[in-house]
Amino acid sequence: MSRQVPADSVWFDHAVVVVRDQMSNVAPRFEGQGFMLSEEATHNVGSHNRLIVLSDTYVELLGWPPGTPAPRAEIAASAVGFDAIVFRTDDAEATHQRLREGGFVVSPVTELTRPAMVDGGRAQARFTTVRFAEQPIRGIRVYFCQHLTPELVWQPRLMAHDNGVTVLRRVQAQAPDPSTVADLLRQMAGGARRHARHHEVVLANTTIQVASAPARSEARLVGVTLGTDDGSEVELDLTAASLA
Repeated sequence: MSRQVPADSVWFDHAVVVVRDQMSNVAPRFEGQGFMLSEEATHNVGSHNRLIVLSDTYVELLGWPPGTPAPRAEIAASAVGFDAIVFRTDDAEATHQRLREGGFVVSPVTELTRPAMVDGGRAQARFTTVRFAEQPIRGIRVYFCQHLTPELVWQPRLMAHDNGVTVLRRVQAQAPDPSTVADLLRQMAGGARRHARHHEVVLANTTIQVASAPARSEARLVGVTLGTDDGSEVELDLTAASLA
């Protein structure tokens, strides 16, 4: 991880793209666009992933092996596409308590592990997560992640993308009531700023933009904008239609 997280800031941790049992089909599309992907790794709860690691965030391709049932209830019914946004926490227990006191229905704090390749060997990446038992926003999954071994995620070799991308600048969402969704995201994040004139949640390292979509029955995540060191941008459409 390239920067320390100030105690009074709220940081975006990562974007989750569900690929279901189609990792072997979806991952090469990103590699073909010049992204370096981490090696496929299986979590202690049975799901597997590959990462597009950026300077202080990442995009996670999340699924499960072909021919096996979905191992995690929260992704079993998810279609292929941008499924979740994850805020970072330095203290999962404190975040759990804050959310409960704020009236959110949260699940017990859980630990997640997966193997990681480091210098040709294997190490154990460890995380603590805070998840909602009842998602506050219909159509968008949100949770929190505390990294116990950040050095196993933010490895220099994994951040060397041929297309020059280094940062995640914006997250795009749509909702029938964007103001309500933006307010809920700000409340969940705890301490994030709300743009005075737009439906945006401003975090320490990115911005979540919620566009109006009156015809939709629920909110959805649609894509991210990535940036390079020279100031150019790469728009990633992460909807199911674009990845199918």
